[in-house]
Amino acid sequence: MKNKILVLFSFLFLIFACNTYRNLPVVNDEQDWIYESIPASPQATNGDAERGFEYISSGDYVGTGIPYDVMAKRFGAYKDTLLHRKGDNANLPYSFTAFDMENGAKVMTGTCFTCHASYLDGQLIVGLGDSKSNYTKSLSIFALGINAMVKLKYRRNSSERQNFQPYGHLMPKGMRYIVTPNPGVNPAFRLEEGYANFRDPTDLEYERKKQYKMPKYVLASDVPPLWNVKKKNALYYNGMGRGDFRKQFMQASLAGVRDSTHAREILNNFEDVLAWMHTLEAPKYPKEINENLAERGQAVFEENCSKCHGYYGENERYPNKLIPLDKVGTDPYYAYYFMRDNGLSDWYNESWYAHSYPTSSHVPKAGYIAPPLNGIWASAPYLHNASVPTLEDLLDSRQRPKYWKRVWNSRAYDHDKMGWQYESVDKAKGKYVYDTTLQGYGNQGHTFGDELTDEERAAVLEYLKSL
Repeated sequence: MKNKILVLFSFLFLIFACNTYRNLPVVNDEQDWIYESIPASPQATNGDAERGFEYISSGDYVGTGIPYDVMAKRFGAYKDTLLHRKGDNANLPYSFTAFDMENGAKVMTGTCFTCHASYLDGQLIVGLGDSKSNYTKSLSIFALGINAMVKLKYRRNSSERQNFQPYGHLMPKGMRYIVTPNPGVNPAFRLEEGYANFRDPTDLEYERKKQYKMPKYVLASDVPPLWNVKKKNALYYNGMGRGDFRKQFMQASLAGVRDSTHAREILNNFEDVLAWMHTLEAPKYPKEINENLAERGQAVFEENCSKCHGYYGENERYPNKLIPLDKVGTDPYYAYYFMRDNGLSDWYNESWYAHSYPTSSHVPKAGYIAPPLNGIWASAPYLHNASVPTLEDLLDSRQRPKYWKRVWNSRAYDHDKMGWQYESVDKAKGKYVYDTTLQGYGNQGHTFGDELTDEERAAVLEYLKSL
């Protein structure tokens, strides 16, 4: 129970409840395009990867946090034997960091590894998206409780109270937007959306007045692995993250940044973070691979899949293709969300992120990027909304479960079906049941594997182990 509370707290600290269903209005997109090949944008390439890892694991990029004394005792005699950090962080889980503010007060907040590190087969893999988080219950009580604790412990004019704002104002506002209808999906975009909603776009200062309307229905998705960043020309499942990647990655700072001057200081460190991401490699498949079968699978893959997902090995190349919805056929809600309810994208394109050097922007379209597949064996569940538990199910849409309950354990990997062990259930009832009938969480589409024979699918699965 203690570990679950720590995970909830760490996500609460990182960045930024009502699940009312709404029908999806028609978006004005006639799908008269076959695909878009997204061109590369200039990226900062001269960072120090070692410094980048130190900053992303221990840095101050959230801007501020909870007074350290409020939380430190909760960790007891904990020792960080995973990232081997120093100082106060040597006694904190990898999903937390502590740092000193300019006025000397120490604060604690979450790190990017709250969502971008996960256990697989009992081992922590940094850069692997956490698919075992559960945000089906409201975290608002935590936000209100922390605010109350800080107010009781510190005087109004104390350095601790000063550091805590606007972080303290924003936490309850952000938490109301992230109660997900399914387990195992991540509402980070909703948190960013909720926090940006109370920021002036020009100088990023806290505003009490909302900047735009937000829909009540909660958007959440799978968390993609960070080791594929170096291959991408655009970020996010719909490819809307264009321009300088550093600004896209540093948006966790909307939780506690003071203003755009403070944001610039954080940005300067993210050249190192990007350099570190470029050093990440996908984990190797841990068991023996049938080389003859994998070789046959490579031929099938390159004939049927490589035009979108790329080629691997000696002739490795990745096309960065954005595929329209009528072609890929997967659940359209995520793509349409940023076109229909475009408050966040409009805010972003009017903000410091878009209008200061180096520029970045949101360019939402009605389609999804065909992602790189390096380490695909490790990154279950599949599709952008985590609705398909295994690669075998992905390659044969006829066997995808409507309601499925996974074993919530990092060692519960199914090496035959290539994904998480699960059971199909009759109803969307239970703590860990994924309901694919919900808007935005459907498991339809990507039926290209249905055209293969059973033998061809088995061969492709074996080949995918090698990527």
